[in-house]
Amino acid sequence: MTQSNPYIHPTADVSPKASIGDGTRIWHQAQVREGAHLGTHCIVGKGAYIDFDVAIGDNCKIQNGVFVYHGVTVEDGVFLGPGVILTNDKLPRAVNPDGTLKSDADWEVSPIRIKRGASIGAGAVILPGVSVGEFALVGAGAVVTRDVPDQGIVYGNPARVQGYACRCGRPLAPIGGGQWHCAPCGEHYTLPGLEEI
Repeated sequence: MTQSNPYIHPTADVSPKASIGDGTRIWHQAQVREGAHLGTHCIVGKGAYIDFDVAIGDNCKIQNGVFVYHGVTVEDGVFLGPGVILTNDKLPRAVNPDGTLKSDADWEVSPIRIKRGASIGAGAVILPGVSVGEFALVGAGAVVTRDVPDQGIVYGNPARVQGYACRCGRPLAPIGGGQWHCAPCGEHYTLPGLEEI
């Protein structure tokens, strides 16, 4: 295991073939599989599962009970709330048509990418093949079946774009002509209208 000053709780199961960045903390009963790469200054909460070859950037917060499966890429500064599930199989089956148990060779991974600064609310499920844009907000309990635009706010089942978020995390107000404004911090953005998504 490549590491320089991470903290790994004694009950965590971290593969010696995982790469853990400086200052990253892995808490009680979390599991990090072989080939996984966690960047610097991440927090991995109790009972989280990081599958083999998963890539996680710097400064990410992965809360309790999060499942991040093979094929997922999490960029820098991402928040994954408690109980988030990032899946990887569009056609899940336990057996082949002839009744034999499926093996690793009998399915195709459908990658997920969670882009920089995005936040995924508690209990949300991200389906295979989806990309969540930079600084997007996914509401608690959402089922995300299609790509989320940068700074998009989505919630529901299936999740739909309901607005946009400032990089500070607050909802933006439309001010016309593709312009959006954050009253608390004063930022302005040029983003598509909701009818264009």
